[in-house]
Amino acid sequence: MRILQLHCDNIEYTPTKKEIKTAEEITSLETIRLEELVVAFVAIEKGDDSSVANDAVSQIKNSMEKIGCKKLLLYPYAHLSSNLASPSVAMSLLKEMESLSNDIDVSHSPFGWTKSYKVQVKGHPLAESSKVITKKDVSLDNAKSNEDEDTSDALKSESKIKSFWHILSPDGTMTSMSEFDFSNHKKLEILSKYESAKKRSVDEPPPHVALMKKLAIADYEPASDSGNMRFFPNGRLIKSLIEQYVTNRVKEYGGYEVETPIMYDSQHPSMVSYFNRFPARQYNIDSEGKKLFLRFAACFGQFLMANEFQLSYKNLPYRLYELTRYSFRREQSGELVGLRRLRAFTMPDCHAFCKDLDQSIEEIKKRFDLSQSVLKELGIEESDYEMAIRFTEDFYNENKKTIHELVGKLGKPVLIEMWKEKFFYFVLKWEFNFIDNLGKASALSTDQIDVENGNRYGIDFVDENNIKKNPIILHNSPSGAIERIIYALLEKAAFDSKQGRKPQLPLWLSPTQVRVIPLKDEFTDICNSLAEKISAHDIRVDIDDRNDSIGKRIREAEKEWIHYILVIGEKEANSKNLSIRDRKTGDVRELSFDEFIKEINKQTKGKPFSTLNNPKHLSQRPQLMV
Repeated sequence: MRILQLHCDNIEYTPTKKEIKTAEEITSLETIRLEELVVAFVAIEKGDDSSVANDAVSQIKNSMEKIGCKKLLLYPYAHLSSNLASPSVAMSLLKEMESLSNDIDVSHSPFGWTKSYKVQVKGHPLAESSKVITKKDVSLDNAKSNEDEDTSDALKSESKIKSFWHILSPDGTMTSMSEFDFSNHKKLEILSKYESAKKRSVDEPPPHVALMKKLAIADYEPASDSGNMRFFPNGRLIKSLIEQYVTNRVKEYGGYEVETPIMYDSQHPSMVSYFNRFPARQYNIDSEGKKLFLRFAACFGQFLMANEFQLSYKNLPYRLYELTRYSFRREQSGELVGLRRLRAFTMPDCHAFCKDLDQSIEEIKKRFDLSQSVLKELGIEESDYEMAIRFTEDFYNENKKTIHELVGKLGKPVLIEMWKEKFFYFVLKWEFNFIDNLGKASALSTDQIDVENGNRYGIDFVDENNIKKNPIILHNSPSGAIERIIYALLEKAAFDSKQGRKPQLPLWLSPTQVRVIPLKDEFTDICNSLAEKISAHDIRVDIDDRNDSIGKRIREAEKEWIHYILVIGEKEANSKNLSIRDRKTGDVRELSFDEFIKEINKQTKGKPFSTLNNPKHLSQRPQLMV
């Protein structure tokens, strides 16, 4: 990148005509006059990226500080170089430079236009300077691995961030993490140590890994990349039900479901800068001369879509939602374990486009309540997770009331990570973190206040005064990754088992809710009829008709965590009531058919239903070798 920097008394410029087809759209050809400013004539060259843009802005701001100027005009000026970047890349980096300069009065002249201009330069020694800014060279001896090369600037910055850790109590008291008394908050202490250490690697497999295999839910796929799982029929059923439930709740809240591609051109103008503002590693693909990458979130698909909308303040907040199957992040291999951290995962992703900070704060409160409710209905209680909130110091000082209100909604102390300056595209991010049996924390629900991407993606709306503005964007997943929900449920079940309680899944998620077992072959027809009658009430029921002892078949049903077992013999065949083995209580109870159906329906009310995802008769099922 080449820059001619001038400290000016004033500049006047007038757009005259479009110089290229992809020139920036403008609403007026009137002359613009600016006074007491620095003008940076900028030529963006091939190979320039976000790191160059960051470096350029840093150098410009440093020199502006020396001369005491707070106003900047970025003036695209192709004549400084014969090695220009493509217009799309240049436009993207120019906008990124503008967004990075948000602590000063900054603007840019129209990109892609021929302009006439007059400039009056000041007469002091620092008034004129030139800069050539390139990507930092890397020697062969210090060459990075492929994984490092594809690491975003945001992720690199994350490892260098200086964080200030505190605990914020519901009464608004902020205490340094090192001075907080964790004696009554052991899980919060685990989260605090885990997050401040930022150690994500796993030394041993957590209990859910054995359970996901034992219950035929999921397993590693040896023929794929690490962190890509295969889901068996039981697992696909559980996963599908959770997906349906979360989607239904988001749509009830007001989200509009869309679908976007899983791969994007990394040279698309909107991607170049976002690529390096999102802390994730990505998968790259070369195809027909294009450098594509697999999406690591639904953000840019939804943002590109929102760019096509003509929005008014009356439309806001406007909410787009996608359940991504899948999002891809090339997490480090030492962090991959079971369903806890994957490289391909299913993420419910809802973005709300808000007209201003006040509206976004009201919206984030609604989504906070939604997230708590969704987790509870999925079987994850408030006692199972701890909350972390991350924000800039400036945002906290200006919005203490909002942050204290969120903590008050949770009703217990939360972990605070405070930054002196903004590193990412958001100024606030909260998340609920599940604490597993090995003391590892995993984020479930989350939301963010994004103050950059409305501008970066050219999303705008017309406000009450007919002025175009960029919306603030909220990024919410009310549950977190679907796979991580299953992980949390299995880890909870493992903890119950350790405490002497029978592990189980919520009834609505159990692959088989009722198992019918004929005592002898002669009762098979009665079992078939009973199973049909039960399944007519949207209940998953199967029949263990295998030639095994009744004791073995009951033990097998117990191992599969089946809630209700009905053994049908002579007595049961001639009784008006059902004899029910209840896993939850451990008792055998007598209930009428209607009472039994009512009991099940009460537990599954309001939840989606799917039929069995396996043959009804166990004698027809293949044995899974795990």
